[in-house]
Amino acid sequence: MRPTLQLKLSQHLTLTPQLQQSIRLLQLSTLEMNQEIERMAQENPLLELDDSAEYQGFQPDSPLPLPASELSESQSESTVNAAAGEDDVEPKTNLIDEPDWFEGDGGSRGARDDDDEHEFPQQAAEPISLREHLNLQVSLSQITERDRRITGLLVDGLDDDGYLTQDLEELVSLLPPELEIDLDDLYIALEYLQHLDPPGVGARNLGECLALQLRALPEDTPYREQALLLVTSHLESLASRDFRLIKKSLHCDDDCLRSIQYLVTHLNPRPGSIFNTTVARYIVPDVIVTKTGGVWVANLNPEAMPRLGINRYYASILKQSHDDSAQRLNSQLQEAKWLIKNVKQRFDTILKVSCAIVERQRQFFEHGAVAMRPLVLREIADTLDLHESTVSRVTTQKFMRTPRGIFELKYFFGSHVATDTGGACSATAIRALIKQFVHGENVKKPLSDSQISEILGQQGIVVARRTVAKYRESMQIPPVSLRKSF
Repeated sequence: MRPTLQLKLSQHLTLTPQLQQSIRLLQLSTLEMNQEIERMAQENPLLELDDSAEYQGFQPDSPLPLPASELSESQSESTVNAAAGEDDVEPKTNLIDEPDWFEGDGGSRGARDDDDEHEFPQQAAEPISLREHLNLQVSLSQITERDRRITGLLVDGLDDDGYLTQDLEELVSLLPPELEIDLDDLYIALEYLQHLDPPGVGARNLGECLALQLRALPEDTPYREQALLLVTSHLESLASRDFRLIKKSLHCDDDCLRSIQYLVTHLNPRPGSIFNTTVARYIVPDVIVTKTGGVWVANLNPEAMPRLGINRYYASILKQSHDDSAQRLNSQLQEAKWLIKNVKQRFDTILKVSCAIVERQRQFFEHGAVAMRPLVLREIADTLDLHESTVSRVTTQKFMRTPRGIFELKYFFGSHVATDTGGACSATAIRALIKQFVHGENVKKPLSDSQISEILGQQGIVVARRTVAKYRESMQIPPVSLRKSF
């Protein structure tokens, strides 16, 4: 075949860098977006991020009252175009005609007080770990240096909850013979370890852990001996709620067993967990819902919106310079403008979707989760003329603060269950009803999944027993056998 040249015309959709940035910002959470903005502010001298309280920064469109159908056409069109990617027009570069980009204190980015360099941020002290806490006690104990090293060996074998999961016989077989450590040495070291703080550390199972904590209590503690007998010999019966067998074994009545159970259940089954350092995950609500004049209104949270602007110092240099050296600054100015515009469009879209959600879930805000109506992403997408994937991005990791708590926007969406009248009931409402039934049940005769299904059927909600079990397990409600009391 001879090589030939052919000219072919075709149309295809291309995502511009600005549109890619808009989509990326839309799917980020507020904390992730702020981290991204801080990173870009460090790389771009034209972008200014001001955290001062008096700084107003950019402001999205005015908060929109409900219902969503009353939104202004200009606001709706701009938000729809932003989410659908139809806004690919290059922004203006005439700085003289754009005073809005110069909001802020007007100072240069590098302006700092001379004393700032002598100010150091305060850092939180590093929390002590379980191993450090135990080794400190071992080093201060009145035992031989050899016993300290063996005890330290067991300390290194503890898990995060403070349990010694490795068998001592297996451990002694793994030690080098030249150390001359036998099984009796390990048991002596374990005895030292189990007398350290916190009580219960060094236990090899739950029963031993609870027994160590009970032995650490004063001897005159009421029902201490009965509780020791319970955790050492009848812990499985307590887990299965076989109270008749426990009362027969301990020779006690209901009041005595109730006191013993209270003593045991208030022990710490994971003594080492108090030293586990977990990173707190803070939630910044993007939208705040309040009731104004009898109408539920959704407004953007000012604390969640970054205060962005264009640095006036560098912008003035760019305005006065027209040589090739200003080309890079001009490119960074365009990037800063696009970022500010995309962040604004992000909050506009979040507000519009939130307004539509609040409009459809008014009964939830009035009466709680039992009044939640079925809602799917497509319903909001069709109403706002958005793509369903856009609504999915908006409702993921975006939070709404309401008088009933803080909820992710996805919380207001859920499947539905048919009713005998031909209508539909939200799965969230069914979960709330199941939770109400369980909280109001007789603890001596708790409701089974079949009984809950029958009660729901009497209220016109057709739910199978296995569906009730699935909803109950999703709310971490134990089965009927474990909810039984005496």
